[in-house]
Order: sequence, then structure tokens, then C-alpha cells
Amino acid sequence: MKRQLYVGLFLMLASFTCLAQGNQQKPNVIYILADDMGYGDIKKLNADAQVSTPNLDRLINEGAVFTNAHSGSAVCTPTRYGILTGRYAFRSSLKKGVLNGYSPALIEESRYTVASLAKAAGYQTAIIGKWHLGFDWTPLDATKKAITPGEDQYKPDLSNVNYQVPLKTGPNQNGFDYSYIIPASLDMPPYTYLENGKSTSLPLVPFKGQNSPRGVFWRAGPASQDFVIEKTLDVFIAKAQDYVVKASAKKEPFFLYLPLTSPHTPWLPSDKFKNTSKAGIYGDFVQHTDDAVGRILKTLDSLGIAKNTLVIFTSDNGADWKPGDEKEYPLHRANYIFRGDKSDIWEGGHHVPLIVRWPAAVKANRTIPQITCLTDLMATFAGITNQKLPAGAGPDSFNLQPALMGDNKPARESIIHHSIDGMFAIRKGKWKFIDGKGSGGWSMKTGKPEDPDGQLYDMEKDERETTNLYTKYPEIVKELKSLLEKQKEQGYSNR
Repeated sequence: MKRQLYVGLFLMLASFTCLAQGNQQKPNVIYILADDMGYGDIKKLNADAQVSTPNLDRLINEGAVFTNAHSGSAVCTPTRYGILTGRYAFRSSLKKGVLNGYSPALIEESRYTVASLAKAAGYQTAIIGKWHLGFDWTPLDATKKAITPGEDQYKPDLSNVNYQVPLKTGPNQNGFDYSYIIPASLDMPPYTYLENGKSTSLPLVPFKGQNSPRGVFWRAGPASQDFVIEKTLDVFIAKAQDYVVKASAKKEPFFLYLPLTSPHTPWLPSDKFKNTSKAGIYGDFVQHTDDAVGRILKTLDSLGIAKNTLVIFTSDNGADWKPGDEKEYPLHRANYIFRGDKSDIWEGGHHVPLIVRWPAAVKANRTIPQITCLTDLMATFAGITNQKLPAGAGPDSFNLQPALMGDNKPARESIIHHSIDGMFAIRKGKWKFIDGKGSGGWSMKTGKPEDPDGQLYDMEKDERETTNLYTKYPEIVKELKSLLEKQKEQGYSNR
């Protein structure tokens, strides 16, 4: 009799568990991508930071932080490609450098994106912010291309671009139901907001560039008459808040990709934040960026949806914090202890903050030390929504859901790094192999003539990359170089 009672209770509990799981609501997802923010720009991650970041500190306290996270590239366009496709950008047509506001679309027509994955799971999808992945503009004269190949990338012939009609290819053709964006970085023309592929304010008129003081830089080019460059960050945050309010009123969950324009140049903090940090106008702009994140968090709180909203905050690459900036503000280390900065194959170029808060599922105040890459968003989203990726989708994406739930087993065994000039590195375990001399970026492009042909660092003992062990451990170099070439040639790294 007792046995039958226990069996009955077990079955009843099991049924309640299944019912609860069946009714479990999918989380809303907000992916906030800062532009050129370094690991050391967040006070909670760098006690010596000369900035105040209370909102990002709060995110860390209430969620989990990956302390060994890396952008897919040391510069923005390729990282953004990887975030949306789960694929290293060096596998695309972009082998080095970045795009501009008039570049053709980089994401291939048949490429599956995170937004497509979200839509398949029943999500509303939106992007608000900086795109920087190229467009297919509509030409005025259909017999000619909208942009002539071979011209100066920042001074294209605009006479054949038809701004009156929506883009032929852009975010809306890559899985986003709604888009409100600028074409590229805030220092690249054209300066206009595109809503669902069409400029919100025409005609475009000439807009003067600026190149001083340090960091207050943008190129000349066409702009909407009412475009106020200093207001861009706040315009995007207000638009994002409005979207969250409206989307949360619907029964379907939402996925909002929110790529910010800050603290990338031009460094234009609002009056509220000017002269508030101890790291110049860059530090002030970091604090403005932190406040922008806080406004999103406040909106979630006011709507009562924070508990089941997965908020991810990261950066597209390291900070553009040059030796001159370090000399002027020696106490602020935007890229923390790491060598190099934005563009470099060294850690400063791609070792970024990655914070994840999801109160309904992720325990608060956790540190996760395993190696991760921003390409891992796709497989992680698939895991969270219990989906299987289509064949060929997300070839360099690994599921971080187990790590978020407390599993300490590493999701990936290796990760490939890529610099602005196309230099490769691979990390496996404690070893990092760089296939070349120097930084492959702005810090030290080619290295010194007497340097070995490559670099090898023990990242557990030498996270600052000070001692090159390339000639001391040739067998490790051979193993890692072989693994790098294999993963490059086979077209995937996750199987």
C-alpha cells in the first residue's frame, strides 16, 4: 500500500514538473554591444578604473561574468558578422579591415542568422543601433552600380544612390522584423537614421568632418538635415526603451539586438557626463554608455519583466586607448592588464567583458573563467530555446547554456583570434600561438626584424604576453599551427 502511495506521489510530482516545464516562458533577450569598450573600463572588473560604472557593476552583481571572453575579431565589422552568424568572419569575403557606410552587404544571402533563429522560436526581432555590416543600396540608374568599386572607401561617388527607396539588402532581409539603425560607425557617412531600410529624413546634405581634439573625430559626408551627431546614443536608447515597452505588451517574447555607438569615436558625452570621470572625455563617454545601459535596465524594472529577460552586455573589441592616452591618464587602463589595444592580435585587441543576467535562471554574482567567443551567441540561443541549428549554421558557435547553469565543463577547446590586418592566433588550454610577428594591428604591425617568425605565450602564467616561448616549445607551436590550419581549411570549428 505504501509502495503504491509513493509511486502515485512520484507520478503526480513528475506530472507537475512536466507541466511547469511546458508552461515555462521563453525569456526576452536583449543583446547590448558596446563599441570599443575595454575590459578595464568597467569598475567591477578593474578596481583601478578611473570611471564610475554603477549599472554595469549591478549587472555583474546580479548575473554572471565571463572573464575570458573574446570578440571574434579585434575590430568591429567582422565581430558583428560573427555575432549574428555564429561564424568567424575570416571565412567570409572580408579578410582584413572593416566596411564603411557604403560597402555592399557582407552577410551572404543564404546565411542563417541569430535573428532567423529567434523568429523560428516565435520571437519578435529588432535591431536598434549601429549596423556596420554593409548594404545593397538601390541605384538611381539601374544600368550602373550604386557605388563604384575602387574609389576611396570614405568618399564614394554618391550620384547614383537612391535614398528614396528602401535598401535592397539590410537587417530586415537578415531576420529582423524591425530595424532602426545608422549604416556604420558614427564617424562614417552617411549620417542618417534608417528605419526598416529607408532614411527617416531626406534629402541628405553635406556634413563637415572634424578631427580634434583627440577622439572627437568624424569624416565629412552626406547627412540628414536634422541629424545631431551628439544625440545619437540617446536617440537609440529612447527608441530601444519604446520598443521594449511595445514588444512586452505582446504575447510573444522579443529579441532586441542593441549595438551602441559608444564609446567609439567621436567621443561625445552629453553635458550631464562631461568632466565627471578621471579619464578625460573618453572616460566621460564610458560613463554615458553605462547610464544608457541603466536606462534599459530601469525600463525592464518598470515593466516588471526583468526576471525573465536575458540581458547580455559585451563589446565588439578592445578599447582604442593609445599610448598617448595612457600617458595623459596613466591610472586608467581601458584594456586592463592586457597588451595592445583595438585592432591587435594581442589580448588588448579582443579580450572583452561579457556579462549575462537572467534572474529566472542564472545565479547571481558568478564568475565563469572558461574561454568563450562572441560567435557563441547563436548556439547558446538555440540551447536556451531548445532548437537545433540547421545544417551549416553557426559553424564556430558553442552552446554556453550549460556554463550559465553552473556546469564547469568548457564549451570549447580552442578559439581563433584575428587582427585588423588579417593576422591569426589560436588559443588552446593555456597556450596561445600567434602566426606572425608583432601585433597585426596598430600597436606594432610587423614586429622587429630579430623577432622569431611567430609567438607563443603561456596564458596561465603570462596573461600580459611578455615572454615569447616560440623557440622554446617547437612541438607546441607545431601542434597549434596545425590545428589553426585545419580549422581554417575545414570551414568550421565546433564539430
